[in-house]
Amino acid sequence: MTTVTVPLYRAAHGRTGDKGDRSNISVIAWHPALWPLLVAQVTPEAVAAQFRYRAPARVQRFLLPKLHAMNFVLDAVLDGGVNDALNLDTHGKSLSFLLLDLRIDVPADLQHLLAGPPEG
Repeated sequence: MTTVTVPLYRAAHGRTGDKGDRSNISVIAWHPALWPLLVAQVTPEAVAAQFRYRAPARVQRFLLPKLHAMNFVLDAVLDGGVNDALNLDTHGKSLSFLLLDLRIDVPADLQHLLAGPPEG
């Protein structure tokens, strides 16, 4: 089967929230037909690897199949949280962009469902 490797943002969009030193990142499929490949490839292990430089203490994934969405909770990735962090993004609002840069493989028959122009 022919596939193309693309950044996750071509197949999904996301939002980020925070509470203390915990980041909450949602991933929502652009199309329901893309949902199964997101479940298969956007795993807690893949997310932990994407955030390895932030060294999350734990990554949990919660699936919301009726919404074609998933929610990730990453512990200890905000440098202590808003009151303790010295970084510029103490709330971690930009972390969804880091996750949406994760590379995924999309079969040829689903490529027409991807958002944005093809890379190249």
